[in-house]
Amino acid sequence: MRSSFFVRGNDGNVFRLFAIFMWGMLAALSVFTNRIPPFQLLFICFTIASSLVYVKRAIKREPLIKKPAMDRTQWLVGVTGLFGFHIFYFLALRFAPPIEATLIIYLWPLLLGVLLATKGNKRFAVLGGIIGFCGTVVMIADGLDTNQGESALAVVGYLCALGCALIWTNYSWFLSKTKSDVEDISWVALAVAFIALVCHLLFENGVWDLTNTEVAMLILIGIGPTGGAFYLWDIGMKQGNQSWLASISFGTPVIASVSLYLFGFSELTISIIVATLLIVVGAVVSNALSKTR
Repeated sequence: MRSSFFVRGNDGNVFRLFAIFMWGMLAALSVFTNRIPPFQLLFICFTIASSLVYVKRAIKREPLIKKPAMDRTQWLVGVTGLFGFHIFYFLALRFAPPIEATLIIYLWPLLLGVLLATKGNKRFAVLGGIIGFCGTVVMIADGLDTNQGESALAVVGYLCALGCALIWTNYSWFLSKTKSDVEDISWVALAVAFIALVCHLLFENGVWDLTNTEVAMLILIGIGPTGGAFYLWDIGMKQGNQSWLASISFGTPVIASVSLYLFGFSELTISIIVATLLIVVGAVVSNALSKTR
C-alpha cells in the first residue's frame, strides 16, 4: 500500500485538517445546488471525485488504470458508505433547516470517539456522547414547530441526518480496522457515480440547464468535500492518530454553521449556539479528557 495520496509522512497530519474544513463547507455549497435532483448531484460530484486520481497519475506519468486491491467487504462498505451517506445528506438539507440538520449529521465524531475509545476511557467517551446528544435535543426542540405544516418534512430531514451520522461512524471505524490502497477510493467513487446515474435515469428528471454558479459549486464539491477530503480521511484513519482526528472533527459543525450564516442561508439563534457549545464540550470530554487521564 502506498503511504498516501497527496502527502507523505508526518506532514500529512496538517493536510488532513483540510478534510475537516472541506466537510464544514459542504452544507453551504450544497444549498447552492438544491435545484439539482439528489441522484444527479451525486453522479456529477462523484464522477469528478473519481477523476482526481487519474489527473494525479497523468501529472506523475504513472499508469492511468490500476486494478483495485479490495476484497468484497471493502467494496461493500465503501460503496454503501459513500452512497448512503451522501443521499441522506442531500435529503437532510432539503427537508430540515440546514444548520440543525448539519449539527445532527456531525454527531458522528462523538459516536466514532466511543467506538475508538479504549476500555479505560470508555466512560469519558460515553459521557461526552451524552453531552453532545443533549445539544442536539436542544436544537431540534427549538427547530420544530407543531403549528407549521413543514414539521413533518423536518422530522424526515432529521432522520436522514441521523442516518448520515450512523453511516459515517461505521464507515470511518471500518477504515481504521482495514488496509487498502488509498487510490482505490477512485474505484469506489466511480461505482457510486454509476449507481447514482442509474437511479437518476430511473427516478428523476434531469436538470441540465445549469447556471454558472451551480457548475462552479459542483466542481468545488467534487474536488473538495466529496473528492479530496475522502482520500485525506482514508489516510488519516489508516495511518494517523484516529482519536485525535475524531476530536478535531468537532470543528466541522462549527465551520458549517458559520458558513451557512455568512452565506445567508440560516440564522445563528441562541439554541443553535448552545447546541454547538454542548457538542464541542462533548467532544472535549469524549476525547481530550480521556487522553489526559
